[in-house]
Amino acid sequence: MARLCRRKAEIVLVVEEIIFEIIFMLTMLLRRCRNRGRFRISNVQRLSRYRMVDRIPQQLQHMNELIELSDDDCFNNLRMNRDTFNRFCYLLRHNGGLVDVRFVSVGEQVAIFLSVLSHHSKVRVVKFCFKRSSQTVHQHFHNVLRAVLNLHDILLATPTPVDDECTHPRWKYFKGCLGALDGTLIDVTVPEVDKARYRSRKGTISVNVLAACDRNILFIYMLTGWDGSAADARVLRDALCREDGFKVPHGNYYLCDNGYPNGEGFLTPYKMVRYHLHEWGNGPSTPQNYKEFFNMNHSRARNVIERTFGLFKKRWAILRSPSFYPIRIQNKIILACALIHNFIRTESPNDPLDELLQTTTVTQSDDDGFIDSVNPSQAWSNWRDNLAHEMFSQWMGAA
Repeated sequence: MARLCRRKAEIVLVVEEIIFEIIFMLTMLLRRCRNRGRFRISNVQRLSRYRMVDRIPQQLQHMNELIELSDDDCFNNLRMNRDTFNRFCYLLRHNGGLVDVRFVSVGEQVAIFLSVLSHHSKVRVVKFCFKRSSQTVHQHFHNVLRAVLNLHDILLATPTPVDDECTHPRWKYFKGCLGALDGTLIDVTVPEVDKARYRSRKGTISVNVLAACDRNILFIYMLTGWDGSAADARVLRDALCREDGFKVPHGNYYLCDNGYPNGEGFLTPYKMVRYHLHEWGNGPSTPQNYKEFFNMNHSRARNVIERTFGLFKKRWAILRSPSFYPIRIQNKIILACALIHNFIRTESPNDPLDELLQTTTVTQSDDDGFIDSVNPSQAWSNWRDNLAHEMFSQWMGAA
C-alpha cells in the first residue's frame, strides 16, 4: 500500500514538471513573438519617418533648380523667368488670396500649377518631380486656379482705341479700332452623352472660345464654355447679351472675319475678294481696287488675333490636347491661361516665344453707351465703303 502511494506521488511530480516545462516554453515563445512584432513595427515607423524627413531636402533642391539657377530653366519649365515668377507669386499672395500652408509655400504651389499648364503633366508625374502626394498636388492645383481667376479684373487688358496720331502701318487706317476678335476651338474631354453636341466642324470634341485682343497681343475679353458646334456669330451674340459680358462702346469697333456679320462695332472684310496675307505681294499681286486694298490692310491688322491664339496655345501645352478634368474645370483652366498670358506679356516684354510667331441674357439699356447686338447693317456697310475709298485714295496719292 505504501509502495502504491509512493508511485502515485512520483507520477504527480513528473506530470507537474512536464506541465511546468510546457508553460515555460509557451511563455518564452509568446515573449519572443511579441518582441519580434515590436521590432518589425518600430522598423516600419522608423523607415516611414526617415522617408518623410528625407523628402524635404529633395523638395528644396527641386524648387531651387526651377526658380533659382537660371532664367532659361525657369522659362522652359514654368513659361516665365525668375523675376516674373516672383512677381506673380506676390500678386497671388496679396490680391488672389493664396496663402502658405504647412510645409508648402506659395512659390511651390504656383510652380506645381504652372508645371501642369505648361507641359500638360499628369498628377502622378508632378507628384514624383515635386516629391509630394497626389492629394497635395490636386489640392494646390485647384487653390491656385481659384486665386488666378480672382485676378481677372486686374489681368484683363483695357482696350485703347486707335487715335488720329497713330502712324503704325497696320493700324493707322483704322481710327477708333479697339483690336481684333475671333473664335478658336480648344479640344476637351466630355462625357459620352455630350460628345455629339461638342463635336466641331473639324470633327474634334472641343469648345468654341470667343476672344478679343488689343494691338499688344493682350486679351481684352474671353468667353468659353460654348460647345464646338456653335457658330461664331451665335457665341458673340451671347457675349453681348450677358449682364457682365462683352462691352463695345458706340463709335468704336473690332476687326472680325466673315464668320461674323458686318454690323455696328464689328468690321469685316469684303466677301468674294482675296483677303489672306499670302495672296498679296508686289507687281500683279498688289491691290487693284479699293476693296482689295481694304481687305489687305484689314488682314494685316486682324492678324494680331491669330498671333495671339498661336502664342496662347504655344505657351500652354494643356490647351493643345484634351485634359481629363471635368468640363467645368477645363473651361476655368482656359480662362486662367489667358490671364497668366496677359501677366507674362506685361511683365516680360521680351517674350522668347515671339520669335516663333513672326509669321503667322440681360438686355442693356439704350443709353449705357455700349452695343448690345450684332446684326448686318447697310449704314455700317456704307461706312466701310467710305473708309475703303479713303484708304485707297491715300495710298494712291502717296504712290
